[in-house]
Amino acid sequence: MQNGEVIEMFERYLTEDKKASANTLSSYLRDIRQLAEYLDRETEHGLIDADAEELGEYIAMLRSGGKSVATVSRSIASIKCLYSHLFIKQLITVNPAQGLIPDKNTQKLPEILTSREVELLLDQPECIDPKGYRDKAMLELLYATGIRVTELIELNISDVNLSAGVIRCQSRNKERFIPMYSAAVKALSDYITLVRPQMILLPDEQSLFVNVSGERMSRQGFWKIVKHYQKKAGIEKDITPHTLRHSFAAHLLENGADIHAIQEMLGHADISSTHMYSQLVKKQLKDVYNKAHPRA
Repeated sequence: MQNGEVIEMFERYLTEDKKASANTLSSYLRDIRQLAEYLDRETEHGLIDADAEELGEYIAMLRSGGKSVATVSRSIASIKCLYSHLFIKQLITVNPAQGLIPDKNTQKLPEILTSREVELLLDQPECIDPKGYRDKAMLELLYATGIRVTELIELNISDVNLSAGVIRCQSRNKERFIPMYSAAVKALSDYITLVRPQMILLPDEQSLFVNVSGERMSRQGFWKIVKHYQKKAGIEKDITPHTLRHSFAAHLLENGADIHAIQEMLGHADISSTHMYSQLVKKQLKDVYNKAHPRA
């Protein structure tokens, strides 16, 4: 179902079933159109197949972009109304907006890992079997480049240039080239040369990362991998694959990277999406100050 069809159906629901006022109808439809534009610009998904991570990132972007608490709260209400309707109509099997909670007192930012926590996580895969080599390469690559989970699992072997130390990421007819640090290049090289030939099901398989059946890794499969190593590392934060993307951007900014360069690597069409990480870094510095300063 295309975005336009979803919005038309939602408008009929608001008008005929909810008997929404003209102001409510206008506001809710505007909120959903803005969400649809964001998803089209920043992700591979439309309204009907957006997931909880993507909705959460959209709300975080609204908050970091200076939107008032009232505006963000109304946007959340609009989104929750849409997805509740889609769920009731059995057009989706899981409601991705269920966890969105308006907070009238604080502007919540996405959680990031400390540098130490990143090291702990990346150290967990043991390169003693094909799965360990693959998992190591996936985690290193995700933190090295900050790409989205969808982009990670959709990488093909032809998108990797080990000699140049870059990957090519293609999304919605756009492409960007992202550099990798040396440890990520090595992990990827080991996986490609030593392990991948044993794991693929067919000789002409194009997928870079494959599951134990030799076929392209799924989002759900990689989610389980991240959760497994989070538990193994003893990290108490609730890590998702997107946590490494947030951490990548925040750590680059914290160490002096230009925000426009970060925007390009992340593939953000709008710089306001990237400015969220400035707030994250400021919050981290304030937390460090409050914990460490003897008179704080």
